[in-house]
Amino acid sequence: MGSVNVSQSAAAAAARGPGRAPSDQVAVRRANLVRVLGEVRSAGPLSRATVARHTGLTRATVSSLVAELIERGLLRETDFQQDGSVGRPGRRLEIDGRAVAVLGLEVNSRYLAARSTDLADGTRQERRVVHDATREGAERTIRALAGIAAELLDEARAAGAHTAGIGVAVPGPVDAADGSVRAAPNLGWRDVPVARLLRDHLGLPAEVPVVVDNEANLAALAERGRPGSRAADLVYVTGEAGIGAGIVADGGLLRGAGGFSGELGHLQVDPAGERCACGRTGCLETKVGLTAAIRTAAPDLADGPAGAVALDPQELAAELLRRATEGDPRALGGLDEIGRWLGIGLAIPVNLLNPEVIVLGGYFATVAPYLLPAAMRELRERAVAGDPAVARVTGSALGFTAAVRGAAGVVVEEVFADPARLIPPAAGVAVPGLQG
Repeated sequence: MGSVNVSQSAAAAAARGPGRAPSDQVAVRRANLVRVLGEVRSAGPLSRATVARHTGLTRATVSSLVAELIERGLLRETDFQQDGSVGRPGRRLEIDGRAVAVLGLEVNSRYLAARSTDLADGTRQERRVVHDATREGAERTIRALAGIAAELLDEARAAGAHTAGIGVAVPGPVDAADGSVRAAPNLGWRDVPVARLLRDHLGLPAEVPVVVDNEANLAALAERGRPGSRAADLVYVTGEAGIGAGIVADGGLLRGAGGFSGELGHLQVDPAGERCACGRTGCLETKVGLTAAIRTAAPDLADGPAGAVALDPQELAAELLRRATEGDPRALGGLDEIGRWLGIGLAIPVNLLNPEVIVLGGYFATVAPYLLPAAMRELRERAVAGDPAVARVTGSALGFTAAVRGAAGVVVEEVFADPARLIPPAAGVAVPGLQG
C-alpha cells in the first residue's frame, strides 16, 4: 500500500464533507504514530530522515509525530548519525519506554508470579511466591496477587514510570472480553471475574487496562516473540499441574470461536485411566501433569507430611532432573513412561494442526532430555503423514517464566498497536496502592 500522511487525509476528508475531516485526521494521525513507532522498533535506531524515507511520510509530518512520541515517553533521541554523504547529521531515534511500565502477573495452582518491565522488555522487578491457589480460593488468591502487584506498581511510580497496563495469566479457559475465568479445574474456580477483582483490590483507574488470558496462550506468544524465533506455526505445551496448549497458526494466536481453544490436557488418552480434576476419566493431564510425574518418577516426594503440593514446581522439576542425571532408576523409568504418554498427547496437535515446532514448557523443559526420546518414538509412530509431518519438539528457553513474560508482553503489544492511548508521563495517571 502507498503511504498516507495527514495533509492527504485532510484533503480527502474535505472532499467527502466538512463533518468528516476532524475525525479522519485523528484516525490517520493515530495510524501514522503506529507506523513511525513500528519503524523505529523494527529497524532502529534511525534518523528522522530515514523514518520519513521508509514510511513515505513527509519530514514535517515525521517530526510532528516524533515529537508526540517523545512526549509520551516512547521514543528518545540519541547520538548524531550521518544520513547519506551530504547534509547535516541528524539525531537517531530509538525506543525509550523507560517512563512506561507494564506488569505481568501469573496465577498458578502452586505459586504466584509477577514481572514488571519497560517497553524494551527490560526487567524492572520480579516476584515469585509459593501459594496454594486451590486451597486458598479465588478471592484470597486474587487479593494475594494484588498485594504483589501493588509492590511493583509502587516501585514503578517511585522511579517516575507510568503504568501502561496489567496482563494476567491464569490456568483455564478465559472470557477475554470481560477477563473472567470460565473454568479452571486445577484451581477449583468457575466464573471468577479476575480482571474486576484485581482492579477493585488495586483501585485502578479506568485508564489502566487489565488483560486476562489463558497461561498457555500467553506463554505461546512469549515464545513466538522471543529473539530468534521464526516459526509461524507453533504449539506451546505447558508442563505444570495442569496441561494446556497455546496455538500459534500463521503467526497469530488461534483462540477458537469462543476463545477457549487449547485444552490439550483434558483430551482422553486412556479410557481406563484415573479420574481427572475436570471430572472426566483418563485425560492426558492424569498421565503427564506434574502431579502424575512426581507420583511416577519420585513418589517419595508426594508421601511427605505436606506432599509435593507444598513445593514450588520449579523446585520439583530441579529435583527430578537431579535424580535423572544421577542415574536414579525410578526417576529414569518414570520419565521414560511420562515421555511415552507425552508423545501420545503430542500426536494430537501434530495430526490436527501440522505445526512446525512444539515447545515444551514448565517441568517438561527442565527434564526434556529424559522425556524426548520416548516422546519422539511414540510421536513418529502416530503421525499419520509420517516423518515429514513430525514437528520439531524442543524445551522452552523461558522455562517457568514464559506465561508471566507473555502477560507483560501482551500489554506491550497493545501500547505499540495504539500509542495514542498512552497518557504522557507529565500528565500521568496515579495508580493507587492496595485497596480495602
